[in-house]
Amino acid sequence: MAPLKLYHFPVSPPSRIAVLVVRNLHLDVEIITVDLMNRGQLTPEFLKINPQHTVPTIEDNGFILWESRAIASYLVSAKAPGSSLYPTDPKKRAIVDARLYLDQALQLALTAIVFPIHAHGATTIEKDKKDKAYQILENLNTFMEGKPYAAGNELTIADLALLATITSFYEMGANIPKFKNITSWYKRLESIPGFKENGEGAKALGEYVKSKVTVTGTWDD
Repeated sequence: MAPLKLYHFPVSPPSRIAVLVVRNLHLDVEIITVDLMNRGQLTPEFLKINPQHTVPTIEDNGFILWESRAIASYLVSAKAPGSSLYPTDPKKRAIVDARLYLDQALQLALTAIVFPIHAHGATTIEKDKKDKAYQILENLNTFMEGKPYAAGNELTIADLALLATITSFYEMGANIPKFKNITSWYKRLESIPGFKENGEGAKALGEYVKSKVTVTGTWDD
């Protein structure tokens, strides 16, 4: 059986979601780097695999799938059915899905900040975009009150998705420590597989953003 292939760019938060899932499922995987900064996603070879030219993308014995959250749920369902990372109980799974949708909103808020910097040479982060991100983070912080993890009492793929996104915001200068529940949750996740690897990719993204805009300390300083 051919090993699972994961097409990945470590700076990309969605791509890091897939890596975190793979690490926490302890899967045998071949990770193939697609360099988005040098348009590696537009090569004829990659376009044959994913015409939407996005990472992450997985190839599992001829089955090809992209979109990070779809990959996350597929990998648990296919490789570790019954795992608490994506519970089978309908109510518990619904809460995980809800947090994944919240992460998607947070990812869109991140893209709204990064895209103008990368594509159009913006040199500032607009206040309304910071406020949008903070609003979503405040909602998440409220949902986490009295809970060790994003969707309740157990680690799930929602935590892995949110970790990739929130670490990116932190490295870009967002004042994450002001959200006490998120901060406690973040420290709780420091021991999971892939935590350091995710942090390295997030740091690279943060350094890129900070090289283009003026950020000293946090956005709130």
